[in-house]
Amino acid sequence: MTEVVTETAVSASEVPPFRYTAELAARIEERWQDYWEERGTFYAPNPVGPLADPDHPRAGAPKLYVADMFPYPSGSGLHVGHPLGYIGTDCYCRYQRMIGRNVLHPMGFDAFGLPAEQYAVQTGTHPRKTTEENVERYRTQLRRLGLAYDDRRSVATTDVPFYRWTQWIFLQIFNSWYDPDANGGAGGAGGAGRARPIAELIADFESGARPTPDGRAWSTLTDVERRTIINDHRLAYVSQAPVNWCPGLGTVLANEEVTADGRSDRGNFPVFKRNLKQWMMRITAYGDRLIGDLEGLDWPEPIKLMQRNWIGRSTGAHIDFPTAAGPVRVFTTRPDTVFGATYLVLAPEHELVDALTPNVWPVDTRQVWTGGHDTPGEAVSAYRRFAAAKTDEERAADAKEKTGVFTGAYATNPVNGAQIPVFVADYVLAGYGTGAIMAVPGQDERDWEFAEVFDLPIVRTVQPSEGFDGKAYTGDGPAINSSSPQSLSLDGMEVAGAKRAIIEWLEANGHGAGATTYRLRDWLFSRQRYWGEPFPIVYDQTGLPIALPEEMLAVELPEVEDFSPKTYDPDDANTEPETPLSRARDWVEVELDLGDGPKRYTRETNVMPQWAGSCWYELRYLDPTNDQAFVDPANEEYWMGPRSDGDSGGVDLYVGGAEHAVLHLLYARFWHKVLFDLGHVSSVEPFRKLINQGYIQAYAYTDERGRYVPAEEVVERDGQYYWNDAPVRREYGKMGKSLRNVVTPDDMCAQYGADTFRVYEMSMGPLEVSRPWDTRAVVGAQRFLQRVWRVLVDEQTGESRVVDQPADEETRRLLHRVIDGVRADMEGLRFNTAIAKLIELTNRVTGAGTDGTPREVADPLVRMVSPFAPHVAEELWRRLGHEETIAYAEFPAADPRLLRVESVTYPVQVNGKVRGRIEVDADAGQDAVRQAALVAVAEVLAGREPRKVIVVPGRMVSVVV
Repeated sequence: MTEVVTETAVSASEVPPFRYTAELAARIEERWQDYWEERGTFYAPNPVGPLADPDHPRAGAPKLYVADMFPYPSGSGLHVGHPLGYIGTDCYCRYQRMIGRNVLHPMGFDAFGLPAEQYAVQTGTHPRKTTEENVERYRTQLRRLGLAYDDRRSVATTDVPFYRWTQWIFLQIFNSWYDPDANGGAGGAGGAGRARPIAELIADFESGARPTPDGRAWSTLTDVERRTIINDHRLAYVSQAPVNWCPGLGTVLANEEVTADGRSDRGNFPVFKRNLKQWMMRITAYGDRLIGDLEGLDWPEPIKLMQRNWIGRSTGAHIDFPTAAGPVRVFTTRPDTVFGATYLVLAPEHELVDALTPNVWPVDTRQVWTGGHDTPGEAVSAYRRFAAAKTDEERAADAKEKTGVFTGAYATNPVNGAQIPVFVADYVLAGYGTGAIMAVPGQDERDWEFAEVFDLPIVRTVQPSEGFDGKAYTGDGPAINSSSPQSLSLDGMEVAGAKRAIIEWLEANGHGAGATTYRLRDWLFSRQRYWGEPFPIVYDQTGLPIALPEEMLAVELPEVEDFSPKTYDPDDANTEPETPLSRARDWVEVELDLGDGPKRYTRETNVMPQWAGSCWYELRYLDPTNDQAFVDPANEEYWMGPRSDGDSGGVDLYVGGAEHAVLHLLYARFWHKVLFDLGHVSSVEPFRKLINQGYIQAYAYTDERGRYVPAEEVVERDGQYYWNDAPVRREYGKMGKSLRNVVTPDDMCAQYGADTFRVYEMSMGPLEVSRPWDTRAVVGAQRFLQRVWRVLVDEQTGESRVVDQPADEETRRLLHRVIDGVRADMEGLRFNTAIAKLIELTNRVTGAGTDGTPREVADPLVRMVSPFAPHVAEELWRRLGHEETIAYAEFPAADPRLLRVESVTYPVQVNGKVRGRIEVDADAGQDAVRQAALVAVAEVLAGREPRKVIVVPGRMVSVVV
């Protein structure tokens, strides 16, 4: 490409024929996008494999890996808020490429999930068709913005070659167990413990190094018994567990997919707790490492705090309370208060409730404990129905009315032998802790309130502070009422010492042990949907899972006529999942030879959650054409390996929304750590540095009925807003289709050009800060680029305005100050302040006269503009006489000699009023500045002796008389 684009048509008589307009920008942008695509301008060379290129201009250069949280390709396409982070990382990558780095910047698509499936159900269109159409639309929109991606590396989680490796990673997890005693695997701050292959666990059992649960020799166990024991250790396992069942969607949901008010984040349907058989991931085994390794990450502190809180590590003790149906185990962070435990509370779903509940009420059962029911069974059943209608959040909240019923059973407090009643109540959750608590009303406000309602004993075990006259005392103090005939006494001990003493006693007497627990639950990994990755699992006649061999991957989704899971009345909790895949009987019932001859098997009919592909996609970008491994170790180590001892490794910069603080980021960290433990990757963490971009916000307008009206059709008159001459109300918040305030990048590119849109979004404020969208303000970015264009191109003739004459001293010094400042801003991702500096320089050059622009200014100006407005920069770079792309041109460097300020002007105040000015050498000392200032205001002083002369270096001199 040697020619340059010119504007020959005149749209209006007053517009110069060679002005940089939207029409000219569109032609320039399309031409340069074609140029980049044809030449693979932004390809990044790998060390090894098909994507290696020893002749690349950055082969062997220091690497930089930058990734964006990839989008879900919805049918509505992008609005102007979506590409904010993409443009930011593109500007940063273009700059880094120009300072000599080998920059990898890929983009892919998180394309499995519920929205495509729901659309398929509604329209009868296969979700693959709509997904691929949406992906193609996104690709077109992203290309239009001039984003410099290495397109060879683009992936979609729905591509069979991609999800083949998702299934392979699942098998690595399935075929692993977590050994808390293994050393050398953590690699970060989290301490000992790591995943090991299941084969090593089996070898331990076979050799007797690890005893079986009941002590029998491994060789005496049946095949089913052995498999059951092994399955209980796997990092991916099938469990009958409390799950979030959503009848309205016909699927179960992870805790993170349920909103704070107990509804599905997709569709806003009610969610209920049910015990169902599901695939789980043992993420809790990694709780300590997931917390500990946060310390080494360059992440925003609020995101780290959200992960710590979600994992919710607590230290204390497990205590067993004997009952007729077996021990009830509780976890408490205050085992020192166990003498004050006057009743137990179980979650209504607790596994021992049915066994504990007798047929009749015990003698002397208080009426308030029964809930008005004739038998304990009736009371418990009714209360379970009551609790099932409430969300976990509602149950955990401090409700004013405390509810519950007596199970009819008693437990024994192990420290004093007291018989204490066992209740069920909704404020205890089956999925948190052990699903049971010891209630110590003297030290817990909720327990006190419950005890008051149900007339239960209250025993203080901590001496309240002097003057305390409340109810439950939650502070520290010496133990009281805490001794027993069993030679155990905590009385007089402070909290820390009492904790140590009671844990020692519990362990010595077989009543419990010190423990660490987590708020984090194991990850629910099954979805009753069609549009997701099939599990590489089959079941034999025993009903136990069997992993398919790697050579049978990928397990592809079958073609089905009905994509929808069976949905129910959203409020009907007593329903069961029925998956779309279960109806594809020819696919489900299959004959396979798994090494012991052909046999009949049943496939898993659930699919993986949408999060599966996003747990590892940053690794596939490194080696997307590799069909022998999910990534070549040499490529992973080059792009993501640790740089030094103690470094976690990972993507150098990861940019995305803060809404993924727990879901995606926590899951991806878990998968990555398993892969690290098994030796598949050298990096301990997937993302070394994280930045959360802000949001584009916009005004929306509602009419008198509360309906949203098109924002672009609203006009303002005298501070009031009107649509079709009717007044409307204005509100401020997110941009969205339902709010009818969406502005698309397509519209902006058509109206102003992609470069103008890019400059506007980057100039609106810091990348991490949300900002309001104002289409009218985009014209400011357009005028800036028009001035840059005029610096080099005569708008009347189209000829070059660049001259080989030197710049004046003031312009030259400003140029180098701007170069120095822009470099610092680009390193710190302060794009808005970098653009402000470029505007200052451009204004100086355009206001310097009509004799032309010195090349020594024009050349570095174009190079500095190119990360923000790459198309017009390429065009101007060509007009400067360069044959090669500006993408690999050297970014300007400031001359240190021109950054020095030769002199400084000080205003001189006398009693607070400026009475003169002085100009002194920039390195003049305070004494010299003081003497010069006194000379300058000598007439004002008129012989008076100053009381003070204050010099503010580089700013001012204040004389007080």
